[in-house]
Amino acid sequence: MPRRAPLPPPPPPVEIRSWPDREAMLADRAVVLGELVKMHVGPGRLGLLGMWAALAAIGWSLVGSALVMFEQASDFFSGIAGIICLVIGAAVLIPAVAFVGLGISRDREVRSLLDAWGALDRDPERDRRLRLPGVSLTWLLLAFVLGAAGLALCVIGPASARPGRETYGLIALVMGIGMIGWLTALIGATKALAHRRWVLRVLMGAGAESTPGPTGADAGRKSEAERPPYVRTGGPGHR
Repeated sequence: MPRRAPLPPPPPPVEIRSWPDREAMLADRAVVLGELVKMHVGPGRLGLLGMWAALAAIGWSLVGSALVMFEQASDFFSGIAGIICLVIGAAVLIPAVAFVGLGISRDREVRSLLDAWGALDRDPERDRRLRLPGVSLTWLLLAFVLGAAGLALCVIGPASARPGRETYGLIALVMGIGMIGWLTALIGATKALAHRRWVLRVLMGAGAESTPGPTGADAGRKSEAERPPYVRTGGPGHR
């Protein structure tokens, strides 16, 4: 399994910022925000979530099949087959659920860093590339389709079951797969809505569309009271 890319550090405190001017700070801000947005709603994150959801569905399918085997077991070997199926299913399901949980925790850290770096300053020109409305829409549409299918399995499966024909294990299998689909859709929709809310609040909030402050010679004429404190002691990209 490939190692996760490390998260960028938070912006340095005001008293130890090292950017020589505002333009240098905006350049670093754009690079870090681009990486964070990719980690949050990039295509790779969508594929990773889909992979773990598929593994969880496979794992639960094996667990559900084991439950069906236990209910219909007629001899010793059927019980052994059910135990083997249960162990294999748990070995697939548990890591998938654990990694999804780790991904949710990482998303919270990413959103915190997005807020911190986005609050440094406004840069409408570079920020346009971070909005990604098409990506957010893709997440939402896929989440809607998957969520609808998951809810249908959770509702229609038990509702259409007939006593004496469908076993409890089969109903649990169908409902479990539907629940996995619904929860995956909920995670995807939450990520898409969180990204859109961040765009509206941080990138397009009050003052986001204002003209960037002066740089170069004009920035040199700006008063120290108005200029951010860029102290030359360390910072991303300017060590």
